[in-house]
Amino acid sequence: MKNSSRRNFLKGTGALASVALTQKLSANPLISGPIEDQSAPMNGSHFGAFRAHIKGGQFTGVTAFKDDYQPSPMINALPSRTYSKTRVEYPMVREGFLKHGHNSDTSKRGAEKFVRVSWDEALDLVASEIKRVQKTYGPKGIFAGSYGWKSPGKLHNARVLMNRMMKLSGGYVGSTGDYSTAAAQVIMPHVLGGIEVYEQQTSWPLVVKEAENVVFWGADPMRCCQIDWTISEHGAYPYLEGLKKATKAGKMKIYAVNPLTDDTAMYLDPIMIRPKPNTDTAMMLGMMYHLYTTKQYDEKFIKKYTVGFKKFKAYLLGEIDKTPKTPAWASEICGVDEKTIKSFAETLKNKKTMLMAGWGVQRADHGEQFHWMLVTLSCMLGQIGMPGCGFGFSYHYSNGGTPSAAAPGLSGISTVIGGKNKIDWMSAGAELSIPVARVTDLIMNPGKTIDFNGKKITYPEIKMAYWVGGNPFVHHQDRNLMIEAWKKLETFIVHEPFWTPTARMADIVLPVTTEIENNDIDSMGDYSSSHFIAMKKGIEPYKESKNDYEICRQISKRLGYEKEFTEGKTSEMDWIKEFYENAKMQAEQRNIKMPSFEKFWEQGYVKFETPEKSKQYTKFESFRKNPMLNPLGTPSGKIEIYSRTIAKFKYDDCLPYPSWIEPAEWLGAKEAKKYPLHVLSPHPKYRLHSQLSNTWLRDLYEVQGREPVWMNPIDAKKRGIKNGDIVRVFNERGATLAGAIVTDAIMPNVIKIDEGAWYDPLDPSKKDTMCKHGNVNLLTIDKGTSKLAQGNISNTVLADVEKYTEAAPKVTVFEKPSIV
Repeated sequence: MKNSSRRNFLKGTGALASVALTQKLSANPLISGPIEDQSAPMNGSHFGAFRAHIKGGQFTGVTAFKDDYQPSPMINALPSRTYSKTRVEYPMVREGFLKHGHNSDTSKRGAEKFVRVSWDEALDLVASEIKRVQKTYGPKGIFAGSYGWKSPGKLHNARVLMNRMMKLSGGYVGSTGDYSTAAAQVIMPHVLGGIEVYEQQTSWPLVVKEAENVVFWGADPMRCCQIDWTISEHGAYPYLEGLKKATKAGKMKIYAVNPLTDDTAMYLDPIMIRPKPNTDTAMMLGMMYHLYTTKQYDEKFIKKYTVGFKKFKAYLLGEIDKTPKTPAWASEICGVDEKTIKSFAETLKNKKTMLMAGWGVQRADHGEQFHWMLVTLSCMLGQIGMPGCGFGFSYHYSNGGTPSAAAPGLSGISTVIGGKNKIDWMSAGAELSIPVARVTDLIMNPGKTIDFNGKKITYPEIKMAYWVGGNPFVHHQDRNLMIEAWKKLETFIVHEPFWTPTARMADIVLPVTTEIENNDIDSMGDYSSSHFIAMKKGIEPYKESKNDYEICRQISKRLGYEKEFTEGKTSEMDWIKEFYENAKMQAEQRNIKMPSFEKFWEQGYVKFETPEKSKQYTKFESFRKNPMLNPLGTPSGKIEIYSRTIAKFKYDDCLPYPSWIEPAEWLGAKEAKKYPLHVLSPHPKYRLHSQLSNTWLRDLYEVQGREPVWMNPIDAKKRGIKNGDIVRVFNERGATLAGAIVTDAIMPNVIKIDEGAWYDPLDPSKKDTMCKHGNVNLLTIDKGTSKLAQGNISNTVLADVEKYTEAAPKVTVFEKPSIV
């Protein structure tokens, strides 16, 4: 009996201990579960769809989705990013702001310690600041035109959620346009009747089949098509392979017009033409002069499909400014020899040609001119609307040109809410928007009036900035000027998963989840729409992180608008199911089969078929067949080489026809004597702008822990710089360290620093301090492209480089800031 009782006692206490231990483990987020507790939920990112490896409640790896044509290696870094030591673990407030509120010393942003606070404290503080600024300054005192790539997902769209909340609270100053295509998306509606840069292109299958010349003009699809705005399916890559096969078979010639040999050029081995940066419009003018004066242009196309060529011709021949735009004139500016200019023009005219233009070329002073000029050149070639020919502006973006599937549209949460508050927003100034790249100018110069696309905009006085889903202290131009402008703000609020340079500059930082910590839904392929992907939550939110929807809901509750914000829905799955069911209703009307939501969610995706007509799509085909019945959206219904609308604006920096206008800085400017190197900042290979900079992917490209700078051997030798050296890149606006890569893949007098490296100030307490890591925007100019578009001019930069001979400072931006 005694032994039996002892056994029972031990069994009982063991069971109690087991329960107690289980409870303790489940309550401790630092302890993972058994690795046999595993799952593989479907999810998606800008880099592609994947099955997440979840073991013991942790995100340990990924398997690329089976329907991904060319999975990007970037998806492999997602687990590393999720557990990065740069994660913001708790709500944080800058120490001075916590003590003094909006009266704090704003010059200490970026240098002062942060203090951990509870969620209730943080949310109360945010809500009270919104109320204070709204009451004191009105809605025009808050800039909430937050910009950034965030993560995909139709519900957890950070910017839309924050804007939705801010509209309910009374309004804000917003933004218009983007950093990618600001100049092109304003000029193209005047020329073609649509923004063009985000529209579907002539199908890749037709290009591969029909084109005899393919020209990559500042476009790098091999690098850039790794990402989509939604979830990437990488549909362009089989066709890039098709181009390579066609060239090897002698059926096609590939050209690249670019100062550097990019990834696409390395893969396709094209005939390289290297103009000086920012001189492409001059080169095209020389080509068009040659075609016109030798009567090799398509006069019939010009007469039937365009307006204004006669006035442009007067400029081309020098009748207006006494300067004929001859190939010799163009050669003097762009550096491409006269013979090449002539022969290139003839080659494009005499063969079936597709011009694929990138966007980096229009991120330059007078950037509007590049796309307008290229369209005009295409008109003289006369092949617009022919299968596989003409021009395209998004082959390098989100796999443009990949044939579109027969799929319904997938809606998402929006800023449009019915009910009593709709009128309130309209009268609250919510529609006041400024060109997004002028945000520093806005904050720095209240009361200033600027021109923008035929209108006048007067800047209000901004007292608060609210930023979510973006990293402006990496992507915006002229970092030192931006820091000075931000000192004028009373309050800066940021939602961010990581201690980015932007989060470090904030007064209040709210930690948010990543895509693996939420449920959501999105389409796969911006242009192809090949699938709907169930973005399933794989792990619990990291530490005290909350998703943007929940944060904005709780702030809305404090502002008195929770019901309007949620529309009565009680969970994220309510929204996701509604988005899917709305799409399913569209599908039924179009005889497209879709499973029930429950089956879709279980499987993780639904696939849509691509019809043959999508594979045969030719841009502007119907316009070419009958321009009277199928007019463009321009005032004339035709391609406007001369724009009467722009003529009425009377801008001195954007004439009513495409023209060569000398940039603020270029290799032909007098400033080049002091700063003789032109700086280009294309998209990075293993980042999405600044995303994934805080992962092991840096080991694949950094040089001594710094962002690389490409230099031609001639330029490196002059400066005593060798491959692998740490160098200082500098001009009158700022300086940054970088790691030298000496290569003939870039032309002399030009250097390349990819955009997106995290800003890491040497001494954040000092004005104009150097960046230790390689953020190119220490060098760039904060200026609009012109009065028309006011886009950024990040590729109009002169600088110099010197070997850094001091002890290299430690890169610290990937460590947490000082926290009390």
